Amino acid sequence: MNRPSYRDRTGATSLPRLPGRAGSVRRLSTAAVAAMLLAGCAAGTPDASPRSSGPGLSHTPPATTSHPRSSLAPDLSTSATAPAPATTSAAAACTNSTKLAGWSNRRLAMLTIAVPVPETSVSDATSEVSAGAGGVLLFGSKAPADLGSRLTTLKSHVPGRLGLLVMTDEEGGGIQRMANLVGSLPWAAYMGSHWTPAQIQQNVTEVAKKMAAAQVNMDLAPVVDVDGRNEAPSKTNPDGWRSFSGNTAVVSKDGVAYMNGLRAGGVIPVVKHFPGLGGSTYNSDFGPARTLPWSTLQKVAIPPFTAAIKAGAPAIMVSNNVVPGLSTNPASLSPTVIGTELRGKLGFKGLVVTDSLSAKAISAAGFSVPGAAVQALRSGADMVLFDLGGNVGSQTSSIAKAVTDAVAGGRLSRSRLIDAAGHVLAVRHVNLCP
Repeated sequence: MNRPSYRDRTGATSLPRLPGRAGSVRRLSTAAVAAMLLAGCAAGTPDASPRSSGPGLSHTPPATTSHPRSSLAPDLSTSATAPAPATTSAAAACTNSTKLAGWSNRRLAMLTIAVPVPETSVSDATSEVSAGAGGVLLFGSKAPADLGSRLTTLKSHVPGRLGLLVMTDEEGGGIQRMANLVGSLPWAAYMGSHWTPAQIQQNVTEVAKKMAAAQVNMDLAPVVDVDGRNEAPSKTNPDGWRSFSGNTAVVSKDGVAYMNGLRAGGVIPVVKHFPGLGGSTYNSDFGPARTLPWSTLQKVAIPPFTAAIKAGAPAIMVSNNVVPGLSTNPASLSPTVIGTELRGKLGFKGLVVTDSLSAKAISAAGFSVPGAAVQALRSGADMVLFDLGGNVGSQTSSIAKAVTDAVAGGRLSRSRLIDAAGHVLAVRHVNLCP
């Protein structure tokens, strides 16, 4: 998760694709939503024999097909606050954790940050990548033809053997940033009512192969929220056509199929938005938002995440909605949501990514972006996302400083920061040991 800012914000099949946020739903003014709903857009994906849409989906939606940077010198050294662990013998096992224990707090903090960057100007993130940022998040609606070579150049600035997560939003329908390069997919609701899981996996695999060829290795998809409302995503509904169905079983099967399609094509999927946005009364981009009660989510919304985890989901995005009966803070800032439920009860061991911490739901809860980053890491998140806008370099520095200060001040444990950095490396299959 749904903008020159992050969050996977939305358009409609009958809406133009939006250049703005990633992760949840693109920012739309009320007038813009109304205007876009009037615009038509032709379907660009093959049809198959119709499937039952399940409860809540009455008919099939149409198918669719330079920012200044502050100087960030790379910090590759150890620090006095980060001594290398003592070893009792030469036979002591080398692991990523033992290696990370020798890193400075700032270097660890940088690894937990995904830097937003225009897909037409990825070199804007060179300073942050050189300083050890864990990933970049692409924004835009039309990727340049030479995106792959530009990203290859950007990756050459990554220090050491760390690799780089290059993220985008390719959900389908109105939320596609690279369709001009990789081909178009319809809205998830169309897939859910017209395609079998096998067809979903096959079509997504073809798109993912082209994404990987363009050096994009992570997709903030699939959406496995259960929402049968037959409407475009909007200010009051973050899901709508972004959901495969209002039927939990359909979403579970189709979400796994989409996830497996990405993996088969060489792209890391990020399943979202835990613990489920279906039925939410507002879009967290625009202000405080609540999910359905936790007692309802457990029956309706959690099974698709359970299915994805059992199928080997490598990464999950947590929403910015408050969960009545479970959390008073937004889910992305809640240790109960992430630690107790996602990590504990569901047993998820992969990468946990926040939805955009630039969302108004976050500021309404009393958090700045840097402050929210600290709280998210404390709660169990591993990588923080924020929007494209303003001075991204300065914002990146502020987040890194807030995290390092929190460790120094005892508000964030160093072991938690090492754990988060370890999850970032693990999802990229990076091994720091010789």
